[in-house]
Amino acid sequence: MPDVPWSTPTPPAPGSEVYVMASRFETETLLGAFRFFLRAPGIIRQVRSAPGAHGVALRARIFRRTFLTLSAWQDRDAMYRFAGSEPHRSSSRAAAAFMRESAFTFWTAPASALPVAWAEAERRLAEQQGRP
Repeated sequence: MPDVPWSTPTPPAPGSEVYVMASRFETETLLGAFRFFLRAPGIIRQVRSAPGAHGVALRARIFRRTFLTLSAWQDRDAMYRFAGSEPHRSSSRAAAAFMRESAFTFWTAPASALPVAWAEAERRLAEQQGRP
């Protein structure tokens, strides 16, 4: 399954710092993975129009039942406003019913570091989960 490549809804100010979030979701079943994937385009569109969003990408491995997300924000508050808004809020609650595992990691980075590489996101997620 191809990745949804990084897109930049609003470029950050030169020289600024951004708040980055990486997440990893693994569903219990293949049906859960398809349900997650079907909701993803709406959430990606929502990020692309969210105030303070500086970037978003998705890595979908449906047959492995695993999804990675990566996003960059003006600040933590912008990310939390997005997370609490619809349709993300309802989609997150619905997805909890078919998740096996979820992991999140957050950090700040210079705006010049965007887009964040998948390798960096995966390294930070592995550290967060205590994996080598």
